[in-house]
Amino acid sequence: MLALRLTRGTHPLVLMRRLLVAAASAGVGFLLLCTLGYASGHPAQATGSVLRLLWCLVPLAATVQFAVAVARTDPATRPRPGLSAIGLGPVGLSVLAAVSTAISTTLGSMVALLFFLHLRGDLTGLPFDGGAAELLGADAPLPLAAALTLLALVPVAASLASALALRARPLPPSTDAAEAKEAGPSGAPAGLPWGVALTAAGLAVEAYVGRGGGGSPFPLPGRLDATPAGVLAGWTLTAIGLAMAGPGITYLCGQLLQAVRPGAVRLLAGRVLMQESRRIGRPIGVICAVLSGVVAALALYGTGPRPFGPLTALGAALVLGCTTATLLTSALEAKQARVETTDALLRMGAPASALRSATALRAGVLLVVFAPLTWAVAALAALPLTA
Repeated sequence: MLALRLTRGTHPLVLMRRLLVAAASAGVGFLLLCTLGYASGHPAQATGSVLRLLWCLVPLAATVQFAVAVARTDPATRPRPGLSAIGLGPVGLSVLAAVSTAISTTLGSMVALLFFLHLRGDLTGLPFDGGAAELLGADAPLPLAAALTLLALVPVAASLASALALRARPLPPSTDAAEAKEAGPSGAPAGLPWGVALTAAGLAVEAYVGRGGGGSPFPLPGRLDATPAGVLAGWTLTAIGLAMAGPGITYLCGQLLQAVRPGAVRLLAGRVLMQESRRIGRPIGVICAVLSGVVAALALYGTGPRPFGPLTALGAALVLGCTTATLLTSALEAKQARVETTDALLRMGAPASALRSATALRAGVLLVVFAPLTWAVAALAALPLTA
């Protein structure tokens, strides 16, 4: 009940973020139901159905990551003084975040079910009744228990991830501001060596599988049905590696900005990057992996007659949209975390133009570092497949 009351009284931008989470959940739920419809209509192709279901885990993971980022920036779940007295300490706020996330994602799953049944022709009275009956396996009955189980994956996963993320969130800056003014940036993230190793391992797997020819097929929803499973496994390792290496690379970018007699703007931009490397580095690494996969896919399939089906396009749009939205939401969280520092600098007479210059400098150095890295990973991934 408290979560519903807070939902009614939130800012329109916060509601918009929650609606985006619901839309992403609806897209993933629709993909999962399409996989179930394919399995019901093709009982002899159990392996292909399982592989299609595994492919759906990629947009599901992107949606869960986005839901967690939205929960972390929700003002209703932000720690504030006095909330513990009314039972909203770290545990209470994590439960509140889980409930709010569950409401949004469950709404999306229900919309996906209605839309799926409508396109199958099971629900009538609306335009486009049964418009995709053949694609969605309308000639076979849909197992209700299996459908509800698949639709529950996103709400359960997103709620648990949001609760765990907020449970581990540190105290707000107001409670330890005195200590933070002399502590400076925390130590460097420790995942950079492992991230580099996993990225190299993923590229090696892709090169090995690409050298062997077509390999075992990995049928994706839609018409893309000839991608070797090893290539996608290698890309998964690469994505995990880039996500682990992202905070470390972001930290090094902050150190690079402060090298060789930095001025006030460079010093401020570098220290902020070092301080926020853990918060924004992982989303940057994830979107770097996604963009490298898109570039590699375009290099592999862009010149040949390899049409992508509508469900493949939906999955790709979900992954791209969720990872981009996660990065923007994490940037908003970082801005909220340093609002007191920004106000203190303005009170001390720092010009607003210097703060804007520091922001532009941070964005510029991240683009200069991560854009070539994305292109290099994409080129190395596509080279063995196009040779």
